[in-house]
Amino acid sequence: MNNETIIQFFEWYLPSDSLFWIKVASEAKYLSNIGISSVWLPPAYKGAGGINDVGYGVYDLYDLGEFNQRGTIPTKYGTKDEYINAIKVLHFNDLKVLADIVFNQKMGADETEDVIAYEDNPSNRVESISEPKEITAWTKFTFPERNNKYSSFNWNWTHFHGVDWDEKTKKSSVYRFYGKHWDTLVDKEKGNFDYLMGCDVDLNNVDVVEELISWGKWYLEATNIDGFRMDAVKHIRSSFFEDWLKTLREYSGRDLFTVGEYWSSNIDFLKDYLSQTNNMLSLFDVPLHYNLFNACYSDGNYDMRNIFNNTLVLERPDKAVTFVDNHDTEPGQSLQSWIADWFKPIAYALILLRKDGIPCVFYGDLYGIPSHNISDKKWILEKLLNARKNYAYGSQTDYFDDPHIIGWTRSGDSEHPNSGMAVILTNNAGGCLQMNVGKNLANSVLYDCTGNLQEPVYVDQDGNGIFYVNGGSVSVWIKKDQ
Repeated sequence: MNNETIIQFFEWYLPSDSLFWIKVASEAKYLSNIGISSVWLPPAYKGAGGINDVGYGVYDLYDLGEFNQRGTIPTKYGTKDEYINAIKVLHFNDLKVLADIVFNQKMGADETEDVIAYEDNPSNRVESISEPKEITAWTKFTFPERNNKYSSFNWNWTHFHGVDWDEKTKKSSVYRFYGKHWDTLVDKEKGNFDYLMGCDVDLNNVDVVEELISWGKWYLEATNIDGFRMDAVKHIRSSFFEDWLKTLREYSGRDLFTVGEYWSSNIDFLKDYLSQTNNMLSLFDVPLHYNLFNACYSDGNYDMRNIFNNTLVLERPDKAVTFVDNHDTEPGQSLQSWIADWFKPIAYALILLRKDGIPCVFYGDLYGIPSHNISDKKWILEKLLNARKNYAYGSQTDYFDDPHIIGWTRSGDSEHPNSGMAVILTNNAGGCLQMNVGKNLANSVLYDCTGNLQEPVYVDQDGNGIFYVNGGSVSVWIKKDQ
């Protein structure tokens, strides 16, 4: 078995030209060749922002670029036919497809309703700051252009907990509908972080749950995707996802690998969520992202021996999807925490070349972000991905003894010829480590596949070698081509 590697194949600032699904298909062979095994695609359904919606302002889950809604037939990324074709091309190239699923909120309602609601404190949602009062809420979703195709379910205020806008007073706040209560099995930030944005979907409503299960079955049949990336899970009752995934896995008879976005740097919150959902899904390793962020902006003072402390990949490696950056951490976005260019090769080595976790490469790193003058990192990512695909196998031995120069070795295995490696990196001055690469690479010559160092390393009959690294960089030592 080869190592699994996910790519998040989109970034926030893609052009709104509806040509992206075509690009996905055109890049499929390349992604397969460089070692990607799964492709996480952006939300494919019509958003409230029409042609400009990235996909998280969900209007109609059933409109994959098929109906003239929100001012456009195609989504930001293209038409339904182009989306289905892109998935087929990815499958043809032995790539699995993860669909981005957004259940927490809906936006862009077709009509308003007058509803009795409390105004809750936006900073502390367990505190009401008004008596019940009538507001005018955008909560009726009738999808007139779709005209009940695929589903006749129309949404109204009873299907939501609350909203953030009163059309009557033109005021933005957090309004909780009378008779409704925020879910308790959610993150406790802001007192209760059930509410995030738009119309907050009430996942205690039996009709809503049944509709989302029906939609999930329809989506699997219509697209043939292989799994899910679940958005904003910390804002959604944890037991919902356990039930929803169990139902769809039984219905499809497939594993449906799923990773959730629980955005918190607190490892205990992530472990608690895994426990609450009976380990039905994996989670992104947000604590590791922030360790990487702190390391790259510490002026070389970060103790690299602690880089994996309090991370999911250390404490629950079987459920960790590691990443360096994503669409939310990009410059200008709500969770901006962009990893600096000089540290990107180090960060990717830390997620791509170790035995634990499933790494996720970011589109904005592989292809760049032209709108923000951020150049692509293909020059290093292709080398690290090749090393992961062909050499990063076998047992792992860590050499985490120095506060700045750390390394590890992989012993290789019999299924991958010449596999095994030595990795050494530093966030400060350069130097060297003596490490043992095991019997598979004993009596051999290794070279730095990153190209940072040109001199080879000779490994003795016991597998020992002295491996070097330049300041503020990483070197990956693999067997010299014969």
